[in-house]
Amino acid sequence: MTTSTLHRALTTTATVGVLLLAATACSDDSSAEQTPTTASASSSALGSASASPTGSDRSTPMDIRVTLDGQEVEATLNDSPAARDLASLLPLTLDLKDFHGTERIADPPRKLTTENAPEPQAPKTGDLSYYAPWGNLALFYKDGPSASSDLLVLGHVDADADQLAGADRITIEAAS
Repeated sequence: MTTSTLHRALTTTATVGVLLLAATACSDDSSAEQTPTTASASSSALGSASASPTGSDRSTPMDIRVTLDGQEVEATLNDSPAARDLASLLPLTLDLKDFHGTERIADPPRKLTTENAPEPQAPKTGDLSYYAPWGNLALFYKDGPSASSDLLVLGHVDADADQLAGADRITIEAAS
């Protein structure tokens, strides 16, 4: 068995384990109202899969609910460690500002993991990415520059370029 095959098998096993833990946690029969925690927000995001987005690592996408300036749009996160780390922070509402005439950027409450990052790829319009050196999220409204190991594509937001370019505020929530 090659190293990459073993790594892939271990990653798949770990993902299945996380999903089983999430399913077990979600099956609590108590009638007491519970306050959502980081783990439950992450579990909700992990438990929902849909068709693959474009422009990101496309294995086992997670549905998320994204609102741009009060208008809901379709969106997904990929199954990378950084995307799962972002899902653990949900819900998030962030102010966006323009950067380089290509993307809208915002600062999450903390840096995301960059361990086991997928192969670098050039971001496309609608990609939600994480720029590791600065620790910020980037929502591309134009195709980005060439691939960089510092820029991790986390998912995709299905909105037209004009809506993305003019967005001042983004809310990201786990899909229910």
